[in-house]
Amino acid sequence: MKKTILDTSFILTCVKQKIDFFEELIFNGFQILIPEQVIDEIKGIAKSEKINERKNAEFALKLIKDSPYKKISLDFKNVDKGIVKFADENSDIVVGTLDGEIKKKTKNQKLVIRGKRKIEVI
Repeated sequence: MKKTILDTSFILTCVKQKIDFFEELIFNGFQILIPEQVIDEIKGIAKSEKINERKNAEFALKLIKDSPYKKISLDFKNVDKGIVKFADENSDIVVGTLDGEIKKKTKNQKLVIRGKRKIEVI
């Protein structure tokens, strides 16, 4: 089974653009890994003063709670560095991120959003 690790930017952008990423990834045979540090970041955003950001984060948390995924823990306080290290140690993992720095630093395949509606592996 293919595995993918998702970061905060990927999850929140999918929610914002109304992409059912859980369904699409599971349909395409992926096991979804979400670091507990990413969930913590989303919880922090859910307390934001900005209404749209808060609503998207709250919806993302509900979606995560109600969907099948494997929670993992990264060895870094900095989530981005932890994802990069995890990807380097697991060359077969597909990285779901919109973060330019993570994209540059990992050689792994990436999940991208095409045309604001479709998830694609590159």
